Amino acid sequence: MLRKILSGVCAGVMISIGGAVYLACENKVVGAVMFTVALLTICIKGYSLYTGKIGFIPEKHDREALSALGLGLVGNLIGTLFGGLLIRYGIPSLGAAAEALCSAKLVMQGPVSTLIRGIFCGILMYVAVSIYREKWQIVGILFCIPVFILAGFEHSVADMFYFTAAGFLNWRCVPFVFLVLVGNSLGSMLLPTLSNAWGGKGRPAPPAAETYPEETV
Repeated sequence: MLRKILSGVCAGVMISIGGAVYLACENKVVGAVMFTVALLTICIKGYSLYTGKIGFIPEKHDREALSALGLGLVGNLIGTLFGGLLIRYGIPSLGAAAEALCSAKLVMQGPVSTLIRGIFCGILMYVAVSIYREKWQIVGILFCIPVFILAGFEHSVADMFYFTAAGFLNWRCVPFVFLVLVGNSLGSMLLPTLSNAWGGKGRPAPPAAETYPEETV
């Protein structure tokens, strides 16, 4: 159990680093591309990221898989809280940037908009991770992550970091992040559910002789 939580913490810390570099970049295209360092590291190292795992629940939803998913999410929360607090007090300029970003999210987005943005982010997260799992290529990560950021879609774990870095640990951010989490979950499971319905299958994994991390997100 502890190992699964710590794996989630590692993923949360990496998402915090990705979020920090995004906040630090005046050019948001550059920032979106630099954010990919988070998911690249998470996939290659095999850390547990909720938004990277939930899309595979339709394929495997036994007790062990659900437990790993839940414990990983707890770790993601701990990691982003830790990362967000350190960034807020260690680099005040990024804390101020997070405040502006989060204020805009809360003021300009209604519940339906937030949910929809979460759904589309979930779809892209599933595509990015499934390409890595099936083809052992990072091209999906390099394109899908900047796309969801620049399109204004919402990533629940990243939002955990942004709200913490902004100092918005209050009742207003909880329902927002929860809606994004639900959207991410629905979006991530959409393509595999539809694929399973018509019997579609992804490309098989590489031969067993090739070695890769035992577990990816």
